[in-house]
Amino acid sequence: MRRHCRVTGLLLTLCALLAGCAQPADNGITQVATIDALLAGVYDGHMSLENLRRHGDFGIGTFEGLDGEMVLLDGIFYQVRADGRVYRPPSSLQTPFASVTHFVADQREELAGPMDMRALEARINERVPEQNRFCAFLVRGEFRHVRTRSVPAQSKPYPPLVEVTKQQPVFQLEQVRGVLVGFRSPEFVKGVNVPGFHLHFLTDERTAGGHVLDLELVHAHLEMDTVHDWLHIFLPSASGAFSVADLARDRGRELQAVEQEKSAPPRRGTGVGPGK
Repeated sequence: MRRHCRVTGLLLTLCALLAGCAQPADNGITQVATIDALLAGVYDGHMSLENLRRHGDFGIGTFEGLDGEMVLLDGIFYQVRADGRVYRPPSSLQTPFASVTHFVADQREELAGPMDMRALEARINERVPEQNRFCAFLVRGEFRHVRTRSVPAQSKPYPPLVEVTKQQPVFQLEQVRGVLVGFRSPEFVKGVNVPGFHLHFLTDERTAGGHVLDLELVHAHLEMDTVHDWLHIFLPSASGAFSVADLARDRGRELQAVEQEKSAPPRRGTGVGPGK
């Protein structure tokens, strides 16, 4: 009996020591397909939102057929479609491109404006100077304005993304409260993801948002999560359009073009859409 107690005590002590030496949980990004595939017009989804949610509670992307801009925030998916409305998509909906992570902030800061998009990016770079690391970030607060865009759903044969964005609807959101959800990615991911900053926006009322083209914040709370561990990419099936897409050419200029505003004058984005 005493021997049994001694063995049990040793096991408990060993478990306690192992627990004390445990490493932090992995911190990585899971991605669906590549940005160059999206630029080439590969818009068929191949991962459901239900499955994607298992890999993160925070992220951005798009939907089957390029049907709007994706925001994943606090584990909830939002779809900002070309009509400017925000929808709650079904979990069965597929995505052709997305990046997600389990967001755990390791830095926080209060931001005082006026601060434009370039100044915001500079501040994040100051706080996270390791340019070869991914950084997920969110900014909650009040904005003087946020200029966003969405993209209209496409039908086959799919045009390249640079052609789609020539007709993109742009929305000017004035005196609005909301949240920016985004990533800063290293230059070495060129062709795989968007090097530099890529961010989407949602209003607090979840009635408007989209891919951010420009902004000016009044005051906000910044949270940053430096991603240290891994980038996991799920590629489409071997029999689909991804396999025959031209991914050898340099699409850097196309990416720069789709990130810039080339469209009719902006209109105000209002309204809330029902779930599908």
